[in-house]
Amino acid sequence: MKLTVASSPHIRGNFRTYRIMLDVVIALLPALFVGVWMLGLRALMVTLICVAGAVASEYLYSIITKTRNTTLDCSAIVTGLLLAMTLPHTVPYWQAAVGSVFAIIIVKALCGGLGQNIFNPALAARAFLMLIYPVGLTRYSALGVDAVSAATPLHHMVMPALPEESLLDMFLGRCPGSIGELSALALLIGGVYLVIRKVISIRIPVAYLGSVAVLTLIFHKAGSPLEWMLYSLLSGGVMLGAIFMATDYATSPATAWGQILYGIGCGVLTVVFRYYGIFPEGVTYAILLMNALVWVIDRYTAPRRFGVKKGGVKA
Repeated sequence: MKLTVASSPHIRGNFRTYRIMLDVVIALLPALFVGVWMLGLRALMVTLICVAGAVASEYLYSIITKTRNTTLDCSAIVTGLLLAMTLPHTVPYWQAAVGSVFAIIIVKALCGGLGQNIFNPALAARAFLMLIYPVGLTRYSALGVDAVSAATPLHHMVMPALPEESLLDMFLGRCPGSIGELSALALLIGGVYLVIRKVISIRIPVAYLGSVAVLTLIFHKAGSPLEWMLYSLLSGGVMLGAIFMATDYATSPATAWGQILYGIGCGVLTVVFRYYGIFPEGVTYAILLMNALVWVIDRYTAPRRFGVKKGGVKA
């Protein structure tokens, strides 16, 4: 009998890491297309730099440490692409490169590689850039313009006030924002693709978006409760975070109930950070905080083995 020993995540079925990663790349293409179409070629350049930086970092790390080269599994491409999706197209190119290196070397490789990282590499890199270079990540521009500053819908909601853009504009992506968070429609198309391909389960996205919807409907700040809820769901990185970030295999719970609790926790923290945080967006820190609690969630939601009581004591 041949026994294969590999690091988590352990997935049953005829899945391969590169196939899963390619599916994620394909699912992100609609959002990337909208971002480039609305923001211009600079958005594409930022994306290419993030991807190139991530792949190069992983390749060079494997050479320096004399470990197995894992660039062919496409996970570095996904990390670079996801990082780019969270950045404004006006971010300096060198900052995008620094973020990619941080994501791969510090967050992923030094923790043991794919499946061993505690935090989502792309979000951890964005949090790092926000901490070190906040101006570069909070300065947006009007669509297709590099020099003119423009407030994102979230900046209006901090006042609090409803955004100037209509709900249809928000849904289609005709609004300022980060490269990959403009169009909720594009992100939903990608999410449906991942569900159909059985790459992700709907538990985490539904629990995440549902908790955000309920809380913003009850504790609305401007306009009608329904309008405030819809704008809260369509603005910022909620859709991107719920569909692509929170569902990362290595940093999300393995159990069904754990995934639901995890999604709810992400949604609750997102609303709390948006309402009381110093930045208008709360998705990044909400998911990273829940990443740190995954081991606790898995421990207390794991199904009890037959003949064993809670705590591992034999019956």
